[in-house]
Amino acid sequence: MGVLKDLVEIADNRRNRFVDDWKNQNKRVIGYTCTYVPEEIFYAVDILPYRISGKGVNDTSLADAHLARVNCSFARCCLEVGISGGFDFLDGVVFLTSCDHMRRCYYNWKMHEKALPFMHMLPVPHLITEDALQYYKEEVLFLKEAVEKHFDVKITPQRLGEAISLYNETRRLLGKLYDLRAADVPQFTGAETLSILSAGSKMPKTEFNGMLSNLLAETEKGPKTSDGQIRLLVAGSLMDEPDFLENVEDLGAVVVADTMCYGARTFWGMVDEDIDPIDALVDRYFNHPSCPRMVGEYKQRLAFLKDQAGKARIDGVILEAIKFCDLSGTDNALLKHDLEKAGIPVVELERQYGPLADAGRIRTRVQAFIERIGR
Repeated sequence: MGVLKDLVEIADNRRNRFVDDWKNQNKRVIGYTCTYVPEEIFYAVDILPYRISGKGVNDTSLADAHLARVNCSFARCCLEVGISGGFDFLDGVVFLTSCDHMRRCYYNWKMHEKALPFMHMLPVPHLITEDALQYYKEEVLFLKEAVEKHFDVKITPQRLGEAISLYNETRRLLGKLYDLRAADVPQFTGAETLSILSAGSKMPKTEFNGMLSNLLAETEKGPKTSDGQIRLLVAGSLMDEPDFLENVEDLGAVVVADTMCYGARTFWGMVDEDIDPIDALVDRYFNHPSCPRMVGEYKQRLAFLKDQAGKARIDGVILEAIKFCDLSGTDNALLKHDLEKAGIPVVELERQYGPLADAGRIRTRVQAFIERIGR
């Protein structure tokens, strides 16, 4: 498929033609790090939201001088790109208080000579309560005011509503993609799906929606993958590396579902287009399927995973965690206990972010897991 190949190429490269075209029109690009950042606020004033990544980093020696190697390798890879000038095409970046590793990444980058012109930290509570929702709303309004002041723009309710409608269309299209992925004969591999989502996180949604619509139209003409493969769901730490899933799928499996923050949790849940746009954004982004940073939400995360597993009729679950990610590591231990108690086979994998230096070890673990399921 030509469209799929194009999207995979966009996903594999830090810069792409859409970012270059955007910059050539004297428009701004702003990086962000987490699914709790409301992208529509930027898009409403022609600022392109771009999800930053540490992909392509083979050495973190610069970052290691600021962020020790006992920290998450994703945070260190992002810092390496930032302080080496790899994100110089960005006009700013918004971090979130997602975990201590990413907080330190932000503060070290902000104090470095390669700091970007606009750097903002968006605090998000760890509890989902009415008071926490109000606190998050205040912080989103602070972010909105900071963007307006720094970039000399005005984010109006009308423009915000238009951006919300556009992003909701993206969410609807990605929902169709996931339906095709979970079909009896999956129309997309897990690696392809992750590439599509990764590409969509660093290009204008207008263009992405058009390409995704064409891709879905092409796909509906016939099956893409073979039948009879072991069907897996992947959950755990942040992952934007299709190579990891290819390594799994080469063993005779197909990843038909996920609950990852570069996957289902990115687009799950619509923004209400019939109420005040700020209130709608705050409600959707704060209450979308949570990650382990949200305290007291484990039962909801387990229910979301089981729901995805049921829809995709999975045979087993891979729970992966980046080394030193205590949040995902702890959650995965609980998930493994409860899923296996429910009769769902599970394997836990600890990994490093970046090049698959431990690809052989992971292949051995996954191959044994697939054989276990087959028996």
